[in-house]
Amino acid sequence: MISNWLAVVLFRRNIHYGWVMVGVTFLAALISAGTVGAPGVFIVPLQNEFGWSTAEISSALSIRFILFGLMAPFAAALLNRYGLRNVTLTAQLIVVSALVASLAMTQVWQLMLLWGVVIGIGTGMTALVLGATIATRWFAARRGLVVGIMTASVATGQLVFLPLLASLTERFGWRFALAFVCIMLGVSATAVALVMRDRPSDVGLRPFGDEGSEPLPAPPISNAPIAAVALGTLRDASKNGVFWILFATFFICGASTNGLVQVHLIPMCLDFGIPQVQAASLLAAMGIFDFFGTILSGWLSDRYDNRWLLFWYYGLRGLSLVFLPFSDFSFYGLSLFAMFYGLDWIATVPPTVRLTAQKFGPERANLVFGWIFAGHQLGAGTAAFGAGLSRTWLASYLPAFFVAGALCVVAALIALTISRQPKPAVA
Repeated sequence: MISNWLAVVLFRRNIHYGWVMVGVTFLAALISAGTVGAPGVFIVPLQNEFGWSTAEISSALSIRFILFGLMAPFAAALLNRYGLRNVTLTAQLIVVSALVASLAMTQVWQLMLLWGVVIGIGTGMTALVLGATIATRWFAARRGLVVGIMTASVATGQLVFLPLLASLTERFGWRFALAFVCIMLGVSATAVALVMRDRPSDVGLRPFGDEGSEPLPAPPISNAPIAAVALGTLRDASKNGVFWILFATFFICGASTNGLVQVHLIPMCLDFGIPQVQAASLLAAMGIFDFFGTILSGWLSDRYDNRWLLFWYYGLRGLSLVFLPFSDFSFYGLSLFAMFYGLDWIATVPPTVRLTAQKFGPERANLVFGWIFAGHQLGAGTAAFGAGLSRTWLASYLPAFFVAGALCVVAALIALTISRQPKPAVA
């Protein structure tokens, strides 16, 4: 197999195969980020073609965000049972099928079914849980950095895809832009099929940073139903206060990022007379800052108190959201917002994953983080729908931004209530 040959070549050059896993996962997550972020570009074209309201389109996106999150703990169980490559390829096939079918949609219920339910399930089968699984399974050292790199793929996806999709939509229509996304998903699936493997032992290695001499055997596969594994993890984790703190902070994280800014910033900028391509470029600028901010966050989370990192990340994000309405949406005001907001868009992920692994252990970390990530997407779904209602009923997005900013300050404060060095729970 190509992966075995590649592992031998890399071993001779003293390069661990885990970094190949990081690379292919980065590519898959990057293209997935373009898929998830694309609807923000398509809101206005869909309104113009079909006459759907912002609230109706936001409802479909809200369904997608919620299912995207609720699938995460079950995705972790699927990854543990059926392997990383099989689950990732299946997820990409589901997403491509829904996108191709949506090229012919004409009714709002079709939008909710395809972009809400099907894409929500498909993207949720991997989500951030895939990156957390690779970090904890393939790396004994540098886990924070690895999570930072793979999480930064979301920012890179925006940087690469959103301005391009906005330009394609403006010139050729939203269907052409959507077809381009399908082609890119096919490229990603090919890379996953060729080089992704399940565990270091599959290529005769131990995790990166592990000083042992023999490959670690794979743990026995549980025959329990997937739902039982996922729900059993929730039952055990919910008995611990750290889980609920991380769940609450990640709920606020989702409400203040994916559900609000990723979905509604472009149409809000249009309300203030900023063209769509320019607004998408603003998101891309945030992606540039977030790419470096998230990798830096991973580096910092390996070295400093993760509780204080979360305090500063949420606090600065809240201040930037409250500042936005007072920026007058000028070039300099928006540039300042893009810099501060972009630096910690998803910088919260590496310290959250590390705190989860410290408390619940590396083997259960992806399952527990799946439920924490479900909280993230519940927050995203709530904000996506709530901001759409604010625009429809109040003719303004600004109240939603003020509420999100205040919630971020709350998240900053409750992150400090986590004990300094949480003791690992018994598996």
